[in-house]
Amino acid sequence: MASRLGSPGEYVDYAASKGAIDTLTTGLSLEVAAQGIRVNCVRPGFIYTEMHASGGEPGRVDRVKSNIPMQRGGQAEEVAQAIVWLLSDKASYVTGSFIDLAGGK
Repeated sequence: MASRLGSPGEYVDYAASKGAIDTLTTGLSLEVAAQGIRVNCVRPGFIYTEMHASGGEPGRVDRVKSNIPMQRGGQAEEVAQAIVWLLSDKASYVTGSFIDLAGGK
């Protein structure tokens, strides 16, 4: 999993580490595709999880949801459904791809 958004003063270091996962996803998918191994990345946006509370801002998703085109935060179940799809045979030709679950942001 990765994140592609970083905001000044808000988890910039976290977003940078997730940027490294993007590079790893692309490179590794190219290295192992011929062996039938698929490598993909799910990039959640603002999701209602305990991560924000443990970071000291439990209401963060509600604070920023007006900036999200869909006007809401995502649910962990929505992220899980994307992962389940990627693991399924329905995604058997998908590799080196990124799924952004960010409500259009």
